[in-house]
Amino acid sequence: MRRQIVILLGAALGAAPAALRAQAPEGVPLSLAQAVAVARDTTPGVRLAALRVEESEARARQARGALLPTVGATVGNLDRTFNRASMGIEFPAIPGQAPIPDLIGPFDNFDARLKLTQTLFDPAGFVRTRAAREAVAGSTAERDVAAEAAAQRAAATYLRAGRAGAVVSARREDVRLAEELVALAREQLAAGVSTAIDVTRAESQRVAAVGMMRVAENGAAQAQIELARALGVDPGTRFALSDTLPGDAGAAAADAGEATRRALAARPDLRSAAALETVAKTQRRSIRAERLPRLDLVADWGVNGPSVEDAISTRQVGVQVSLPLVDGLRRESRLAEQDAVVREAQLRHVDLRRQIEAEVRSALLDAESGREQQEVAAERLRLAEEELGQARERFANGVAGNIELISAQSSLVRARDAVIDARYATAQARVSLARAVGAAGALR
Repeated sequence: MRRQIVILLGAALGAAPAALRAQAPEGVPLSLAQAVAVARDTTPGVRLAALRVEESEARARQARGALLPTVGATVGNLDRTFNRASMGIEFPAIPGQAPIPDLIGPFDNFDARLKLTQTLFDPAGFVRTRAAREAVAGSTAERDVAAEAAAQRAAATYLRAGRAGAVVSARREDVRLAEELVALAREQLAAGVSTAIDVTRAESQRVAAVGMMRVAENGAAQAQIELARALGVDPGTRFALSDTLPGDAGAAAADAGEATRRALAARPDLRSAAALETVAKTQRRSIRAERLPRLDLVADWGVNGPSVEDAISTRQVGVQVSLPLVDGLRRESRLAEQDAVVREAQLRHVDLRRQIEAEVRSALLDAESGREQQEVAAERLRLAEEELGQARERFANGVAGNIELISAQSSLVRARDAVIDARYATAQARVSLARAVGAAGALR
């Protein structure tokens, strides 16, 4: 299902953005799940990580190839002469015969041959092949790490775009309210129950609200560009977000111990660290295995003679044993270096486990704090709306000027922002928790 979403949305986003905007003035419809799916499969970072997996698989095949048969063919025709004296060969002169000349030849030799080499026993080669396979597992985990990071970035950027859209809506509501209060101030002035300064104050608030709305609209446009970049599409693409910032966007309550166990089982970066540690240990074993003998089968078959017509079949079959004795202590130095690499990988692995536990606990605290902030912000908004209603009634009845009304209006603006910030913080905590437990790609 997720693959279908990626294909459909990717086709839409890959089309000409101008044509898309002409068909959908409000932008390309996009949900949080779609954004995450696209980011996990199509962003440049994920595609580069996938190419690195292909590279590691090719290296594994190369390592395995050292243990497979090697077959080669040679064909040659030799025509040569040589100086007998240069070889230190002396023949006694035969009485009554001409001395043997120093120049021997020319003579011909034709040789065509197939050569086969097969490793029968190579401990170091076997272990190196295993290390290459472990490296493939590590590269695969790194690709999953890149996919999780891309999903988290897309989700976080999506939420920022949703927050920016919510701020624009709030600022437009502020402008509407400010225009209503300007109209009320003018009515009160016309009725003779207020002064001109009340109208001026209301006009000033309206101008300030319009200015804040323009700033919010610019922020929303910037957030749209960031979202397009996070998805790896044309920055000119605009989106109609189907998931905003609902009040229940927070992460569900979870036990820290259970969440940590899930994270340790699912986090791809932990799998990558474990694979790197395994590769380091395997490479250390391969260096140690170089001290053991190696056994190879060597064979060749071909035809040999002074010419092609005179060539006859010849062959050779043998078993070769190689035993390394002394290499200037280079092997011991490489082994000491690899021991340090193993210890480094182990340290990183242990530290990453602790970091994962800290991230899970921190995300759970943020989620709980976000829910509490939403409760406080909701109550604050209710009180600000109640204050505004009372201040408007007092001003309409001529009991007070609009200073109280302007103050209540400002309190309402701040209360709306607090609600948006609380919902955004809670939604961000949900994304952080999903990333902490290795489930960013499952965000909905």
